[in-house]
Amino acid sequence: MTNVTRFLNSAQVRGWFYQGLVVSAAALTGWYLVSNTLTNLAKRGVATGFDFLGREAGFEIGESLLAYSAADTYLKAFAVGLLNTLAVSAAAVVLASVLGLLVGVGRLSSNWMVGRFATVYVESVRNVPLLLQLIVWYAIIGRLPSPRTAPELLPNLFLSNRGIKYPTLADPGSHTPTLLALAAGIAATVVLVRWARRRRETTGKPFPTLPAAAALVLGLPLAAFLLNGAPLALDAPVREGFDFAGGGTVSPEFTALFIGLSVYTAGFIAEIVRSGILAVPHGQTEAGLALGLKPGQVLRLIILPQALRVIVPPLTSQYLNLTKNSSLAVAIGYPDLVSVSNTSANQTGQVVEAVALMMAVYLVISLAISTYMNWYNRKLSLVTR
Repeated sequence: MTNVTRFLNSAQVRGWFYQGLVVSAAALTGWYLVSNTLTNLAKRGVATGFDFLGREAGFEIGESLLAYSAADTYLKAFAVGLLNTLAVSAAAVVLASVLGLLVGVGRLSSNWMVGRFATVYVESVRNVPLLLQLIVWYAIIGRLPSPRTAPELLPNLFLSNRGIKYPTLADPGSHTPTLLALAAGIAATVVLVRWARRRRETTGKPFPTLPAAAALVLGLPLAAFLLNGAPLALDAPVREGFDFAGGGTVSPEFTALFIGLSVYTAGFIAEIVRSGILAVPHGQTEAGLALGLKPGQVLRLIILPQALRVIVPPLTSQYLNLTKNSSLAVAIGYPDLVSVSNTSANQTGQVVEAVALMMAVYLVISLAISTYMNWYNRKLSLVTR
């Protein structure tokens, strides 16, 4: 057999050849679809391209993290929708993770009532469509008292059918030193935790990380706040007519979407946490108890660190699902990326471009989440030497 024959019969060469064929076929199919779409749009006189992003949008957005008006461009409107999507998704990821952890551990509790309650929660939220849950939460918020009779949960914190009203800082710029001190404290805490972990692994001596971290994260901002003169002037909401004046607002749409996404996704995360804990051999629990650790310490120091290797991969899928499920916000009127894109497409007639932008944005977000979670999963993997 000649070298050329051996080369052609190589499994690696054949693998590259067939993969090249598949990629070429996919590229040709994509080129055909794009060119065919552009040709058909041109025949019908439909404008194409993304030049419309530089034109005036001409519509208002009810809720925005950026300063926005109808005189701004479509590009800025898309940016507002994207930030709204990222804000509600990030907040829901945090609450869903915490709630899912508590419910997942609760399902394994020896307390009969806690275990049954957690089971009912999981079986209920996972088997009711998310869209229906969002509508129910939005309807519940709409049945809350009006601003005139809204209860004051805490001083200057009101809950009504207009959302949650809370006090804001009257002069945010005066708190810049405090925010910088908070950022410095968080950065120093990260460095301290890594150093303490290396020290414990090297010497076996624990370091009081929690008190030190609390001193850095809370003490530094407090010191900066006091040295800056303790500026604490607040813009508090007050009842005025049929609504509130002053303060900040968490809209009913954001609240309903945030609660709905968190509660729904937490049901799936709870099952992931439960399966991850059950994957750890029971002997690990017995060993921890034999060392004199309390059950809570065994769970926190022994079981959960090992269970994370099982929990993180499926947890990534739930974070991706939560982010993509946020597109259902259009059903309750929250101005997310999908809502802004739909309005832009209706006004400009450039539906293909608007949908392409949505697809590209969700693809980038999903790839970013996957990349981070895969990196974190590799950090948790066991290293064999």
